[in-house]
Amino acid sequence: MSKPLFIWAGGKNKMLKHYLPIMPKQVDTYVEPFFGGGAMFCHIVQNYQPKKLVINDVNADIVRIYNSIKNNLPEFLIKLDSYCNVYLPMNKEDRKKYYFEVRHEHAYDYDKWSEAEEAATLYFLMKTGFNGIFQINNNTNRRYGTPAGLLNQKDKVYELDVVKWWNQALQNSEVMSGDWKECLKQVPDEDNTFVFLDPPYRDSFTSYGQTFGDDEQEKLIKYVRSRKLSTAFLCNRDAEDGWFEERLGKLIMDKFPVTYTAGRRKQTEEGFEAKQATEVLIRNK
Repeated sequence: MSKPLFIWAGGKNKMLKHYLPIMPKQVDTYVEPFFGGGAMFCHIVQNYQPKKLVINDVNADIVRIYNSIKNNLPEFLIKLDSYCNVYLPMNKEDRKKYYFEVRHEHAYDYDKWSEAEEAATLYFLMKTGFNGIFQINNNTNRRYGTPAGLLNQKDKVYELDVVKWWNQALQNSEVMSGDWKECLKQVPDEDNTFVFLDPPYRDSFTSYGQTFGDDEQEKLIKYVRSRKLSTAFLCNRDAEDGWFEERLGKLIMDKFPVTYTAGRRKQTEEGFEAKQATEVLIRNK
């Protein structure tokens, strides 16, 4: 089954319907330097069958999940299922206690694990943690510190067919973890290359300890402008200050309404409601 492995704040599942009319007709090489949950990757693999894929994320912890599923799926699943088998029979109170026990172990006692076991532990936590948020805390040794989620899973924590799909899709992919500029060095100067840029939003901060200021955003706009043969998309949230409009030049900008459901919702007198916003997409074609 083709879909992201986990919920990711800012993921592009809901935006794909807006992108479809302006997507390139053919993609032979796909490059995504700010990978996150990989919603666009799923769409590209399923609909274009590119010959080459290069994905990158500065968050080495989630990259370890992708690499473990790609290269060591059996060990990854054995460790993951060991958590699920303990967790699923529990009531909610015991599940919450177990979640924080595993989170503490992941924070302070991870040296005992192989890379696949560490990745499986984090994946279990992300599947049972709060609503797609990747939070780093001081009290979790500057490692994953997201609070527990609803803990209401009935008969499974994860979808095995989704994990197996990723195992196959990643075989044809180069998986990197580093600076976005290093990833972009892998972009060939040829037709039918698609570069998808989904950096942290201008008016937000990443809770896993990374900063991405306007100087970096401007470098990305200049990069999109520099692409001649390939197609380049740059998406972000509209801060409604005209910042992107001032830097467009001959680039094209589209705006789309979006409802954010990941993360904490706005509290109103009637309860909590999802946040309404506008996404921008800057492109060279």
